[in-house]
Amino acid sequence: MKQYKVNKIRGTVALLATGLILGGCASSPSTFSAADQSVDFNQYKTYAFMQDLSTDQRGYQSLESTYLKDSVAREMEQRGFRQSPTPELLINFSIDSEEKVRSRSVPSSGLYVDPFYGYSYGVGYETRIDQYTEGRLNIVAVDVEGQRLVWEGTTKGRITAKVAANIEGTLDEAVSEVFKQFPVTAGVANISYSQH
Repeated sequence: MKQYKVNKIRGTVALLATGLILGGCASSPSTFSAADQSVDFNQYKTYAFMQDLSTDQRGYQSLESTYLKDSVAREMEQRGFRQSPTPELLINFSIDSEEKVRSRSVPSSGLYVDPFYGYSYGVGYETRIDQYTEGRLNIVAVDVEGQRLVWEGTTKGRITAKVAANIEGTLDEAVSEVFKQFPVTAGVANISYSQH
């Protein structure tokens, strides 16, 4: 009969602090992308950022918006796009976070209470519970003429102490990860060819 030992950890603040300190053990970010398959992205040459970005505060542009605009502009320019007051694509982005709880069973040895045999020593399993904050960056591209979403990219990962200490660098890396799945590849000129 398998022996189980459940270790209940209390203290939300302590768990969060532990998650931040042990950020080096966090899993790598997950990145997702979806594109309108009916759209030829080589038809687009120009872009601009939406006037009211989801990352902006009321009445002023946030630091996050500034960092994201710089990073997205770099990625778009590497793909042959240019900013324009009359864009073909509008870019928007959002950032949010969510508290997460993860439980896992790990082998452990020690003294256990068995309902049939009393106390016994052996190997069992201990349930460990981790609480952490997961951050998510979402970037979208909207076709101006058709007024429809044509691409969306998302990356999410654990927020650690290292992340919190370097928001600009973290957002820059996140944008780079998202744009690896953009329909136009970096370093490839965004040129559409007409057949004659």
